[in-house]
Amino acid sequence: METKELILKESLDMFLSHGFKSVTMDEIANKMGMSKKTLYTHYKNKSELVAATSLHMCDHVCDGVNHIATNDDRNPIEDLYEIKAYVMRELKGDNSSPICQLQKYYPETHKLVHKKIYDFMDNCIYRNVERGLELGLYRDNINKTFVARMYFIGIQGIKDLSLFPVDQFPQDKLYDQYLEYHLRGIVTPAGRKILNQLTQTNHE
Repeated sequence: METKELILKESLDMFLSHGFKSVTMDEIANKMGMSKKTLYTHYKNKSELVAATSLHMCDHVCDGVNHIATNDDRNPIEDLYEIKAYVMRELKGDNSSPICQLQKYYPETHKLVHKKIYDFMDNCIYRNVERGLELGLYRDNINKTFVARMYFIGIQGIKDLSLFPVDQFPQDKLYDQYLEYHLRGIVTPAGRKILNQLTQTNHE
């Protein structure tokens, strides 16, 4: 792996663990065992590094989600739970603090990432709904575009720590609760059986 890629990997790990604002270029250089001057030969400033790591993270997670969503070994309901587990692993439990820092201190980068994620998830959930309809797991009277967009709005909404403080709503359980809330509104009786099995397994 080239030096620039290693910097990207290590700095992203630090940003997700401690926040985009909190981590300094000095700390990244020390972690990499290099001088700050060497670091700046690859990324001219912290804003550039934050943008590069954020977009890299976005592309990586979207690729992983797409791989899950296009695997026909699972049904669409199972896909959503598998996607949730994957994203939580990749984003270190989806601690919202780094994303809040990105939005506050690097708003232009946050806008780019948010737009990219929205476009991807809108298409991904739309396809999930289509598969659910084809398999008779989702109700045939739902509006696919509406469901896809409401899913995205809900996912963004539960990240608001002022509404869902972690001490009251642990992240992993919160996402499970949201998925169940989302799915119970659109499943058929056949889909409900699958959902009941999954939620029972998650509660055990």
